Amino acid sequence: MPPLFDWQFAADPYPAYAWLREHAPVRRTRLPSGVEAWLVTRYADARQALADPRLSKNPHHHGEQGAHGKGKVGIPGERSANLMTHLLNIDPPDHTRLRRLVSKAFTPRRVAAFAPRVRELADGLIDSFAARGEADLIHEYAFPLPIYAICEMLGVPREDQEDFRTWAGMMIHQPGSPRGGVGRAVKRMRAYLAELIHRKRAELARTGSGDDLISGLIRASDHGEQLTENEAAAMAFILLFAGFETTVNLIGNGTYALLRNPGQRALLQRAVADGDEELLAGAVEELLRYDGPVELATWRFATRELTIGGRRIREGEPVLVVLAAADRDPEKFTAPDTLDLTRQDNQHLGYGHGIHYCLGAPLARLEGQTALAALLRRLPDLELAADPAELRWRGGLIMRGLRTLPVEFTAADR
Repeated sequence: MPPLFDWQFAADPYPAYAWLREHAPVRRTRLPSGVEAWLVTRYADARQALADPRLSKNPHHHGEQGAHGKGKVGIPGERSANLMTHLLNIDPPDHTRLRRLVSKAFTPRRVAAFAPRVRELADGLIDSFAARGEADLIHEYAFPLPIYAICEMLGVPREDQEDFRTWAGMMIHQPGSPRGGVGRAVKRMRAYLAELIHRKRAELARTGSGDDLISGLIRASDHGEQLTENEAAAMAFILLFAGFETTVNLIGNGTYALLRNPGQRALLQRAVADGDEELLAGAVEELLRYDGPVELATWRFATRELTIGGRRIREGEPVLVVLAAADRDPEKFTAPDTLDLTRQDNQHLGYGHGIHYCLGAPLARLEGQTALAALLRRLPDLELAADPAELRWRGGLIMRGLRTLPVEFTAADR
């Protein structure tokens, strides 16, 4: 069996996942944290597991007592910061109630209305480095774009957004961010969000106005069914946390894949020039399938004994669905290791499946399409400025993303 979870695996996990799909599609594995979990790698098994109500999202169902409190499962620091009551950690009926309330505020209409601002943010960031002829696209583009976008959508004042950029950098170990750990950043973000929600609630009571997402969450909570203060803060946090890192990786991994596949990049560049939004949308779906931002779905725990792919999972055992492996399953996708931006019927699992399907997927898709289109339009001769073997991927179990992406291009006139 190929080694798992070392730095060489992180650079290209797909051969190891292919071996697992063929020889051990549901395999119990010891993770770097010491926790043992089942890895599910085939598409059919993955889709079943993602929708199986016997697999709970609540870490309290984990058979290894104390693992969550020690940061071995879940988001580090979320328990001590009182941030447990969000959609990634709960099951029906609480999940159903929270998702319905949040959906009242986080609507497709709100996302669509935000599109012009996302384009402005993308162009502004490109303006900041276009005259240099070189950039690190992770640090200068893929990372700040979704941070500023979700901050503005939530209603974080612009004078506070740099704090969020700092905290977010600490949470994903962004180069140049101050040290101090994920837990400290989570606590600071939680305290800020609680205070901001308090201010927004007072402002709504006084003026009745407020069209940002936090105000929408408060309004949704104040009509019969209610979000508690903790639930509102936890939901704002998870929308920010889940909504920025996934999009950082979508933009970074997607740009890298295009740079490594010049024929497909040229196809998309022509589509952007021609205003072919259908091909652009399909291209982002294929980039999500080919090398998506979420490598493994977040933790699930068996509430009773069940069988997946012929293997018996006992009550309390953790299950990790390997989205990256499922989305390259040749039983589901023709030529799965080939990037094909014109691929049809692309039912990838990049944003999950079932009741936990990613609520923020429309915003992530909008940001991905906008970011890639702006790069190809503004920097048409963009090239990778490093040997691919020298690039490093961020450590971590769930997400998949580059630490840096150095590029060069013809400098724009000032």
